[in-house]
Amino acid sequence: MRLFVDSSGWTALFHNRDKFRARARAFIQSLAGQQVEFVTTDYILDETITNLQSGVNHSTAEKFGRWVLQQENVTIIHISESDWVEAWELFQQYDDKDFSFTDCTSFVVMRQLKLEDAFTFDHHFEQIGFTQWP
Repeated sequence: MRLFVDSSGWTALFHNRDKFRARARAFIQSLAGQQVEFVTTDYILDETITNLQSGVNHSTAEKFGRWVLQQENVTIIHISESDWVEAWELFQQYDDKDFSFTDCTSFVVMRQLKLEDAFTFDHHFEQIGFTQWP
């Protein structure tokens, strides 16, 4: 199974006071024993590290960064210039939604990799047609 991970999923796992923490941990535990490749982007990691540093502390943000970089089942996609341009076009197209630009980069990568499922608590993924987990 390949599963895209959004910053809301990562943050919920590492932020002790996140309102989705229990659901996130239960979901990850439900995947135990399965072969899962977690796919994320450098933009998502940037957003997660920033969220953890401002919402918790520097130490927690650093702990997350070290942890995620050591995981063999986490693939980090770097947003290319062409991804950026495509995300910008998508961002402009959906002026009726409040998609962040980072959301749009995620959508572009998910479409390119033919990923349908995302570990996220952000309803924007469902709005654009992906399946939100949990």
